[in-house]
Amino acid sequence: MRRLLSAGWIGISLLWFFAAAPSAARTVYVISIDASINPATADFIESSIDQATEAEAECIVIRLNTPGGLLKSTRVIVTKILEARIPVVIYVAPPGAQSASAGVFITLAGHVAAMAPGTNIGAAHPVGMQGQQDSIMMEKATNDAAAFIRSISEKRSRNVEWAEDAVRKSISITEGEALKLKVVDVVADNVEELLKVIDGREVDLNGTTRILQTADASIVEVEMSFRHELLDILSDPNVAYIFFLLGIYGLMFELYNPGSIFPGVVGVICLILAFYSLHTLPINYAGLALIIVGIILLLLEIKITSYGLLSIGGAVCLLLGSIMLISAESYLEFISISWSVIIPSVALTVLFFVFAIGMGIRAQRRKPTTGFEGIVGEVGEVMSTLKPDGQVRVRGEIWFATSTGGTLKKGTRVVVVRVDGLRVTVEKVGPA
Repeated sequence: MRRLLSAGWIGISLLWFFAAAPSAARTVYVISIDASINPATADFIESSIDQATEAEAECIVIRLNTPGGLLKSTRVIVTKILEARIPVVIYVAPPGAQSASAGVFITLAGHVAAMAPGTNIGAAHPVGMQGQQDSIMMEKATNDAAAFIRSISEKRSRNVEWAEDAVRKSISITEGEALKLKVVDVVADNVEELLKVIDGREVDLNGTTRILQTADASIVEVEMSFRHELLDILSDPNVAYIFFLLGIYGLMFELYNPGSIFPGVVGVICLILAFYSLHTLPINYAGLALIIVGIILLLLEIKITSYGLLSIGGAVCLLLGSIMLISAESYLEFISISWSVIIPSVALTVLFFVFAIGMGIRAQRRKPTTGFEGIVGEVGEVMSTLKPDGQVRVRGEIWFATSTGGTLKKGTRVVVVRVDGLRVTVEKVGPA
C-alpha cells in the first residue's frame, strides 16, 4: 500500500513538473508601432512575427497607435497576420492612441483585438490626397476597401456590418463601443492585464485551435533596429522632399563652383536618399517632372532676360509639382507633403535661384576691379608730357603710358584703354 502511495505521489509530482516547466518557459513578444503604416513598419512587423515564431513564443502583441498609411504596406501586414503560425494580438494603446484608416484593417486581422481605455478605432473611408476623385473611381475604391475589410472581419468572426460602415461612412468609435459591438475582444489597461484577460482564450490558427496560456508568460520587448528606424524616417514624404531639394542645391553649387567637392558630395548623397525614399512612396511622376521643369525655368531666368516671367513659371511649376508629388492612386493613403514644408521650400528655392545664384553669376560677369584688367576704363592725369610716351597717374599709381592721340600736355585728363604689361595706352578725355 505504501508503495502504491509513493508511486502515486511520484507520478503526480512528475506530471506537475512537466506541466509547470513549459509554463515557466512561455514568452510573449511585444512590439510597438507608433507611426504611419509604411514599408518600414510592415517589414518590422513581418520580421518580429518571424522572430517570435522561431522562438516558439506563446503569442506576439502589437501595440498599435497609427493614423493610417499605405495600402500596399497594410495588405502586406494583414497577409502576414492571417498566415501567422502563432497568435497575433493587436492592442490599440496607450490611452489616447488611435487605430484609424489602415490601422482598422490591421486591428480586425488580429487573432485577438484589444484596446486600452481612452482609445478609438475607425474612419477607414477611402480618401484621395490630391483633391476629389471622380465618382466612378471613388466608388470603385470604396467597394474594394469594403470587400477587403469584410473578408477580414468574416474570417475573425467580428462585426462585419460595423467594419463595412467604417469604410463607407467613416465611422469612428471608442473602446467601450467597440467592445459592445464586438469589434474588439478585450479592453485592458496595460499589456500585463491584457495577458491575464486573454489567458485560456481559444484562437484559430488556420484551422488549428490553440489555447492561449499567457497569464504567467514572460514579456520580451522587441525594439526597432537602426535599419528600420532609418527606413521609417526616410519613408516620410516630407523628409524625401527635403532631401530631393537639398540634392539639387548641392549639385547646382558644384556646377557653378567646379572643384568645391563638398556641395557635390552632399548633393549626391541627398539625391540617393531622396530616390530611396521616393521608391517607398506612391510617387506621381508628373509632379516630379514639374519640380524639375520648375528648377530649369528658374535657371533660365538667370541666363535669359524675361522680366520675371520665367521665375513666375518656375515657382508655379515647383508649387504644383510639390503638391502632386505623392500619387493619389493608392486610395487608402493619407500620406502627403505638409503645406508647412512645401511653402517655405518653394519660397526658399525661388529666392535661392533668383538672388543667390543670380548675384553670383552677375558678379562673375562684372568688370574686373583689381589687377591689370581692373585699371582699364579708369581716368587718370598726365604727369609728364606724352610725346607720345611719358607717365600718367591712375588711382594714385604712376604708370608708363603711350598716347593714342599724339602729344598730351601735363595735367591732361586721360582714360586707360589698354594694358600691356607695365605700360598703359591712354587717350584724352578732356582738360584737367
